[in-house]
Amino acid sequence: MLDMVDLGKKLAKTEFKKKMPDLERRLSELQRAMKDLGIPTIIVFEGLEAAGKGTVINQLMLPLDPRGFKVHPIHPPSVEEVMRPFLIRFWKKLPSNGRISIFDHSWYNRVLGERIDKFVPHKAWERAFEEILAFERQQADDGAVIVKFWLHISRKEQRRRFKAIEKTPALSWKIGDEEWRQHEQYGKYIRAAEQMMERTNTAHAPWVVVEAHDKQYALAKVFETLIETWSTAVERKKAEAALPKTAPKFTQLPGRNVTVLSGLDLTQKLDKEEYAKLVDKYQARLRELEYEVYIRRIPVVICYEGCDAAGKGGNIKRITERLDPRGYEVIPIAAPTKEELSHHYLWRFAQVMPKSGHLTIFDRTWYGRVLVERVEGFCSTEAWQRAFREINEFEASLANHGTVIVKFWLHIDQEEQLKRFKDRQETPWKQWKITEEDWRNREKWPQYEVAINDMLANCSTSYAPWTIIEADDKYFARIKALKTVVSAIEAKL
Repeated sequence: MLDMVDLGKKLAKTEFKKKMPDLERRLSELQRAMKDLGIPTIIVFEGLEAAGKGTVINQLMLPLDPRGFKVHPIHPPSVEEVMRPFLIRFWKKLPSNGRISIFDHSWYNRVLGERIDKFVPHKAWERAFEEILAFERQQADDGAVIVKFWLHISRKEQRRRFKAIEKTPALSWKIGDEEWRQHEQYGKYIRAAEQMMERTNTAHAPWVVVEAHDKQYALAKVFETLIETWSTAVERKKAEAALPKTAPKFTQLPGRNVTVLSGLDLTQKLDKEEYAKLVDKYQARLRELEYEVYIRRIPVVICYEGCDAAGKGGNIKRITERLDPRGYEVIPIAAPTKEELSHHYLWRFAQVMPKSGHLTIFDRTWYGRVLVERVEGFCSTEAWQRAFREINEFEASLANHGTVIVKFWLHIDQEEQLKRFKDRQETPWKQWKITEEDWRNREKWPQYEVAINDMLANCSTSYAPWTIIEADDKYFARIKALKTVVSAIEAKL
């Protein structure tokens, strides 16, 4: 494919000077429009060394408001970054609504440099194509504009530029053994780049090949492409805003009112004496396993969801009670902040994923998208329906990194919930646990039951299965959770 690119394309200096002021003005206007409409932009620059990525990025920045963009030069991952799924460090760099993130190299290094230099096994870079496709689709579905540029030069031109740079004292540091090694493997890089573009060129995140022998032509093409892309995005957003807004629809329970939850045996109990023996046994074993996962560099993610007053807090406490606090973290999830709302809903969870060898316990999770946000109408029907696939993809990327994923749904019946609500109201030191929102949520029990059933049915996978915990009896619930975590980690080991 790339061998058919016409690298002889040029733009005369006089025409370039005549053209650029209008392109720069238009780009500046569109940046403001994108900001006003809250549309984030992700711009990716890939290409061989000396193809001119830095020059193009520098020129692109000049007409833009510097308060609205950030350039991310991507280097080989640090020790900390290697200890997390490879896309996590890029999740952290995604732009908020209305802003621009410019990537000088990107997540595509996994299927280019890391692949060619054999820093990752074949299975890892092959699997990365699917993870990248999911990652980009998630951002586009959330409203982001994605433009990916491949700046292309011939092997002969790359060699000429390397020689010229080496002769320039102020720039000679840019060319070393690594750059010449890439030059010697030019053919391998081109073949990998062709496969990369073939497999990741999509309507929502297209690749644009830029003929980069002539820098003026390359710069004009980048500007024109971005202007066209932004113009389309602005018009689409305005058209969407003009459409009448409809309230999110809610699927009702089937006529027989049969769900996964309705078949649970909530009468299961454990006496105090038996509980004391088992809690000691499993907590001791979990402490041993915490050390094992640290030595073996295995990350562990434990997710808690459940009915209000189902006992998540007490359950989590029994998980952590005898663990080394240096090896775990508990993340309580509340309503998203203003900053979090300006990003994809998974963005805030990517910030706190554990590094290899550590445990992270989430008290409520990304499943809020298909539970409270669905029931309360905080997101559109299309958004929560799409979230089932997005969550499975997100968890798959964690599992591909070797993460142990344990997900608990703690369930109690309405009678037990009412009993616990009243106990909280009548006990002074428990009153902080009960709010008007808890009572309001209780009135929506049937809607939540539908949402929970859909969540369990759509998001229980081989790599991240749901475990339903019958939680009317707190002793039984705590032991089942401990036993499940121990079994999951032992299975991984």
